[in-house]
Amino acid sequence: MHGFCEPYYVLHMVLRKISILNYKNIEAAQLELSHKVNCLIGDNGVGKTNFLDALYFLSFCHSAFQSVDSQTIMHDRDLFVIEGEYANEREEPEIIYCGMKRGQKKHFKRNKKEYKRLSAHIGLIPLIMVSPADIALIDGYSEERRKFMDVVIAQYDHSYIDALNAYNKALQQRNALLKQEEEPDAMLLDIWEREMAREGTRIFEARSAFIAEFENVFQEIYSRIAQSREQVGVHYVSHAQRGDLLEVIQRDRMKDRIVGYSLHGMHRDDLEMFLDGYPMKREGSQGQRKTFAIALKLAQFDFLRRTASKTTPILLLDDIFDKLDASRVEQIVRLVSGEDYGQIFITDTNRQHIDSILRAGNSHYKLFLVENGKITLGEESYVQA
Repeated sequence: MHGFCEPYYVLHMVLRKISILNYKNIEAAQLELSHKVNCLIGDNGVGKTNFLDALYFLSFCHSAFQSVDSQTIMHDRDLFVIEGEYANEREEPEIIYCGMKRGQKKHFKRNKKEYKRLSAHIGLIPLIMVSPADIALIDGYSEERRKFMDVVIAQYDHSYIDALNAYNKALQQRNALLKQEEEPDAMLLDIWEREMAREGTRIFEARSAFIAEFENVFQEIYSRIAQSREQVGVHYVSHAQRGDLLEVIQRDRMKDRIVGYSLHGMHRDDLEMFLDGYPMKREGSQGQRKTFAIALKLAQFDFLRRTASKTTPILLLDDIFDKLDASRVEQIVRLVSGEDYGQIFITDTNRQHIDSILRAGNSHYKLFLVENGKITLGEESYVQA
């Protein structure tokens, strides 16, 4: 893994064009995009977030919001298609295609060649999406916080996805044995427990290394947005910190048998979040919690930019300025307008927020108007600082 202080050269992957057919409420869209700032203005519920979700799909092979792929197909239609034309600074094109018909599996292609394994695509086009749903990182279940770690690590370490899949398979098998009415086969239990411990240790090491580097960057970004008014922190909590993971898993086998599932392991990991030394969930105001969530995601961005792919992620900012005071909005705008950020997509209902972002940056932008799933170019310009 690459440290934050190492010298490095970072590529900018840019989405030049996108075609969307029957994705959620977007019936058809063909857009040429700005290499820097793309703003989408429109009322709530008209399709701005659906457009960002299509971009997310091209990076991660699935929707950010729907767990069932077929639910993203427009009502009364038989298929959806998303195709993006990307390029890096060396002008090397990458055509990414995704299509799916109802009742069939989705097809994912890179330069017309279909992937054998979708996991091979993850990390090619790094992307970070910041949205109101991120408040679940603070208020939601531990599953949200594990996913937060996993999404980043998987984008720079492909073996991590394999470890997660192997661990989850072993966990499911062990749980199935624990649920049996008759006494489970002790040797089978032992096999799956050893698999859980082996893959779980690998997951633990990756998550520990990630948080060790991540926390300082997160604190720095939060401090910039809040202008040093509060101290924040994140602390990784895992059963693997209690000693040998196999022993920890096996120690409560009888109790696991009674409840019918595994009480210990990496599937119970969590991130504790603090504001001035107290739990953020309990102490933070609405604005502080929103700032915390945004800082987590922007630190995610910074971490990805500096790790294995050496590619600046595409940044999606979905209606993030609501319920933040003017000072915090201004600091976020200054931050994302800096040279460390590449291509940005911003949605908002408020034209004033968009104008303040455009004024803060000396760069090319395109502004799109969104109405009932239709996306049209409003204006295109360079802003002079």
